[in-house]
Amino acid sequence: MTIKSYTCQCCIAGGGPAGLMLGYLLSRAGVDVIILEKHADFLRDFRGDTIHPSTLEVMHELGLLEQFLQLPHQRAETFNVFLGGQKVQMMSFSHLPVKCKFVAMMPQWDFLNFLAAQGKAYSGFQVLMSTEATDLIREGDRVTGLTAISEGASISVKAPLVVAADGRSSVLRDKSGLKVRELGAPIDVLWFRVPRLPSDGDEMGVSMRPGELLVRLNRADYWQSAYIIPKGGLDEIKQQGLASFRQRVARAMNFDVERVACLATWDDVKLLNVAVNRLDTWYKKGFLAIGDAAHAMSPAGGVGVNLAIQDAVVTANHLHAVLRENQRISTTTLASIQKRRLWPTRLLQSMQVGAHKTIIEEALTASPDDPDFVPTPIKIMQRFPFLQRLPARVVGLGVRMEHVAPAIRSVSHT
Repeated sequence: MTIKSYTCQCCIAGGGPAGLMLGYLLSRAGVDVIILEKHADFLRDFRGDTIHPSTLEVMHELGLLEQFLQLPHQRAETFNVFLGGQKVQMMSFSHLPVKCKFVAMMPQWDFLNFLAAQGKAYSGFQVLMSTEATDLIREGDRVTGLTAISEGASISVKAPLVVAADGRSSVLRDKSGLKVRELGAPIDVLWFRVPRLPSDGDEMGVSMRPGELLVRLNRADYWQSAYIIPKGGLDEIKQQGLASFRQRVARAMNFDVERVACLATWDDVKLLNVAVNRLDTWYKKGFLAIGDAAHAMSPAGGVGVNLAIQDAVVTANHLHAVLRENQRISTTTLASIQKRRLWPTRLLQSMQVGAHKTIIEEALTASPDDPDFVPTPIKIMQRFPFLQRLPARVVGLGVRMEHVAPAIRSVSHT
């Protein structure tokens, strides 16, 4: 039985980057927003904690950048490939036409807490923690709200627009009946932490040997590490034993095996089941999916957060005036949001699928007897260094960089 009801102009399920950024932008524009976050706080290990130059540009446009960069972070101005003892620069962000020519390595919970705190400056911004969306409310063929569970109690939220930003396992996407197109991914990722020493340097990149591929991200006192494995390959690795896995990691990172003794049990290793998919249609009457709920991305390039933020910017740009003035949102308007974001999404996903085949699979299947192995795309980058600009732009800015509408920028931030 429902014990509490809410009303607002826009209800957002999911307090991740897409949901909180959209909620902040809409409330800044004068829209009453309620965001539902199923966890009690944001203190979870998101692992791929990268804030890209285009997201930093959004913060700059909103007048929040200086304050945001006061939070602890590391700056990555390049991305490198380590082939045995050889370092190859794959991309440099120094040429990008934005304020911040670097990737900020920052715990995602700090980013989310920052957005939530900034939203409190506006009376229309509300976040309900420990509140999980469970179903959609419909009147005829139009979505008019949602139901949720909040600390064991049932609630309902009525709103002319419900936005699903609740991730790749979106409950509301499933309840909407929208069709998901699976593009496939031949890999999974094992995430873990390895202590970092000052002598390690601070450059993020990928360590590559024949049959092995490991991404390492500088997080001050540790390396956030991603060991790439063939899809479904975890059971085989576990059968070989944790000691064998530690040797693999140490070899890939060129560390002594004692450095990875921190991997004491398999509980220290988290599996990310990689998926690449997207909705054919992102909307219904009164309903829109954005971020991972609309398009799950591979961790290749770390572009998922970047893409989600840009979805939120476009959604706010298209809808803030309509929502504030309590006008009915047409499916034509929702379709225009999908149209704006679909092409960048499709292109980025195609690039990721291509990288899986031409770099990752080529590396994982290379013979250990080939010490001079170098994936073909990296050979090309070595021969033609000017080509580094293309992946740097795609990773740093996305395929189409989005800007906050002047009407939202011009609102003073108190």
